[in-house]
Amino acid sequence: MTFNFDEVIERRSSGAMKWNLYDADVLPLWVADTDFRVPEPILRALHDRIDHGIFGYQFNDPALREVITRRTAARYNWTITPDEICFVPNLVAALNFVCLAYAEPGDEVLVQTPVYPPFIAAPTNGGRILKTADLALIHEGQTIRYEIDFDAFENAITPRTRMLILCSPHNPIGRAWTRPELERIAEICLRHNLVIISDEIHCDLLLDGQQHIPIASLSPEIAARTVTMMSPSKTFNLPTLGFAFLAISNEELRKKFEKVTAWYLPHPGAIGFAAAHAAYTQCDDWLNALLPYLAANRDYLVQYVAEHLPNINITRPEATYLAWLDFRALGLDKSPFDYLLEKARVALNDGAAFGKAGEGFVRLNYGTPRATLTEALDRIRAALQTAQV
Repeated sequence: MTFNFDEVIERRSSGAMKWNLYDADVLPLWVADTDFRVPEPILRALHDRIDHGIFGYQFNDPALREVITRRTAARYNWTITPDEICFVPNLVAALNFVCLAYAEPGDEVLVQTPVYPPFIAAPTNGGRILKTADLALIHEGQTIRYEIDFDAFENAITPRTRMLILCSPHNPIGRAWTRPELERIAEICLRHNLVIISDEIHCDLLLDGQQHIPIASLSPEIAARTVTMMSPSKTFNLPTLGFAFLAISNEELRKKFEKVTAWYLPHPGAIGFAAAHAAYTQCDDWLNALLPYLAANRDYLVQYVAEHLPNINITRPEATYLAWLDFRALGLDKSPFDYLLEKARVALNDGAAFGKAGEGFVRLNYGTPRATLTEALDRIRAALQTAQV
């Protein structure tokens, strides 16, 4: 079966925030949804569910619990049980609730920056204290990569630190953490008695044949202090259907999460359950075709920057469909986000939203047809040439 990821689909009429936040002449490569049509089995499952004609309360799906446990075992060599799964409507809301569940007002929550903006907002939303540890930026010619500065990481931990929110794979830098890196993170968290909240929403989007390693799979001791967050939304382009899940093997941690969410966090609906079941049981062929397309887009992007944008540094992501570009050497008189929006009419994500370590950077979503990516890059190139920077 073949899949046409080159198809350019008009999205403004669908109400898509990605395509409607800015003026019609702006090309958006920002928010993390892709411009690819949802796999056909998911569409069929949604049609079937809609054709039933009744949408009552659905708080659970025992069959989906079994599907998820089989899938985590097969894809990640990670054993969880159906009763360890907590269904939630989205992971951003869950991020806020885990801060309430596992830290008290005045306690600290540690994140590694630059990082997805809700990681930065969630602790302080509930009166907890945000602690940050910057990742180490390494230059390899025009390509940049990040590693964990373990000294900075451990030095950021104090007696009031209760949690680490881990991004794995990491958004925006595109790292797929290696087993030794995860083991060292785990050892530090064990020694300091931290709960690990591991957001693994991009776990299926590993490129070049790499395999995702859930940090909870390292050992029973780590699993007992880890809350793993996953969803089909990024992989299968389902962000607004309202389905995600947490895997919490420690019953005490699970009950704490259930207590703080009761009556506050809604359950997924029938549509979300139907889409997730189809995604996780019938869409492997689609995913197996998507990953090489994303890798080819990434390689095209990195090569384009090397050939035409010599003063810009860029990551070569190991996972996700998100690239991280460093514009600091250009000496722009405004943020690169503002400059590109005004001069190139291209909307990316402002790196400053990802923490102080992101100032001067932008995040670019290359989960789009090659023609759209090319047009955006050509606009950026022309804008920078006009400015003679």
